[in-house]
Amino acid sequence: MLHDRVLVRLSAEEGERRSSGGIVIPATAQVARRLAWGDVLGVGSNVRNVKIADRVLFNPDDQLEVEVQGEALLVMRERDIHAVATERTEHGTGLYL
Repeated sequence: MLHDRVLVRLSAEEGERRSSGGIVIPATAQVARRLAWGDVLGVGSNVRNVKIADRVLFNPDDQLEVEVQGEALLVMRERDIHAVATERTEHGTGLYL
């Protein structure tokens, strides 16, 4: 990866979901634009806050898709990432914005 680019694999969708009231929402239901979680597979040399193997939150509709060895991956700029969930402990909670 070059510059401020990040290579991300979308996390597997869980299919149907439950609302907070217990209503089952099927996987085929249309919902408003949602942010998605993904796993970082590669980072460019100018990326500062994201490391390989981090989970990131982003808008998948605004990203570029590329196919690598038959797998669909997304390429995005670091600034397009909304949050990072990580196991690193130097930040305290494991989830930081």
